[in-house]
Amino acid sequence: MTSQELDELLTFRWPMVMRRVMADGSDEWLKNFVRSIARQGKRPAWRPTQKQEQIMCRLVSELGTAPNTDPEVIED
Repeated sequence: MTSQELDELLTFRWPMVMRRVMADGSDEWLKNFVRSIARQGKRPAWRPTQKQEQIMCRLVSELGTAPNTDPEVIED
């Protein structure tokens, strides 16, 4: 993962991952992981380990396949 890809992931995708994980009853390990990545990602020189990167990519990928739970507004 390049620095630009990491920056885009943390800026645009990670907030959505965090919201979903915090709201869907995920286990404590996963909640702690996403919070830790958000915290560490603020450090300019931080880079995820290979294992962290794999988990991050999996979570982002799952976000894209998650069903849309936003209510649909239907007007009469």
